[in-house]
Amino acid sequence: PVLLFVAAPYIRRYVAGGRCKSAARLDGKVVIITGANTGIGKETARDLAQRGKVIIACRDIAKAEAAASEIRAETGNQQVIVKKLDLADTKSIREFAEKFLAEEKELHILINNAGVMLCPYSKTADGFEMHLGVNHLGHFLLTFLLLERLKQSAPARIVNVSSLAHHGGRIRFHDLHGEKSYNRGLAYCHSKLANVLFTRELARRLQGKFQRQAECTKVTANALHPGSVYSELVRHSFVMTWLWKIFSFFLKTPCEGAQTSIYCAVAEELDSVTGQYFSDCQPAYVSPRGRDDATAKKLWSVSCELLGIQWD
Repeated sequence: PVLLFVAAPYIRRYVAGGRCKSAARLDGKVVIITGANTGIGKETARDLAQRGKVIIACRDIAKAEAAASEIRAETGNQQVIVKKLDLADTKSIREFAEKFLAEEKELHILINNAGVMLCPYSKTADGFEMHLGVNHLGHFLLTFLLLERLKQSAPARIVNVSSLAHHGGRIRFHDLHGEKSYNRGLAYCHSKLANVLFTRELARRLQGKFQRQAECTKVTANALHPGSVYSELVRHSFVMTWLWKIFSFFLKTPCEGAQTSIYCAVAEELDSVTGQYFSDCQPAYVSPRGRDDATAKKLWSVSCELLGIQWD
């Protein structure tokens, strides 16, 4: 016990991981963060609200307003705005984008943060398996609808919150919606792999060719793993909720988990870095499946077909 007491601060420092040290301002700039009413999304919004205008895009308006009110009071920034967005419904996504484009002339940072994890089998309003529908297809469509505004506002950034879980994922084109077999843990992994592949292909298309320097559109796209965070994300699993409580000392706080999202959004050294994957505010290893360009291109094509869009 004594040894653990002495070691505790060092353990916590290790668990906390990297921190974003950038003091970059976002004056006159506009940020959208999906799912920012709780967890790492809320902490990302709290930090960025100290730098510029933040739009919190959430399904639960009451929770979002409570979070925004708290952030406004803490930061003194009244430009923390709540907008309705349900990523499990393409109609809601289109309505959000339409209203945003009518009200805002610029968009500099889009953080695709919202997500579901370990859901019992269910489908979105459009018939997509919930993990794939919310975590991948919802953000795919949102990015498509807002991309021209990002290009017009360039330099701009797209930040996709993925996970280390992408290492366990596969894109099962023969059963994308889990109708033949379903495991909710694997479904989450598959959707997080989709985030990595989407980021990779999006970066390639924004440049015209895949390379590290984003010199074509001046819009970058990067993905990240926030770490194992003590948050509400595991609420659909009693076992995971129980384990999270027991081992909370060894998990990141939401503030610590938000650091890599913030880093990807504002760090000056990432101005022209694109198509990369980060963890603890530094480049991280991507699984071989996450580097498969053929799968990334096919997923792009299939996603467009499922959503009924043309994105060339």
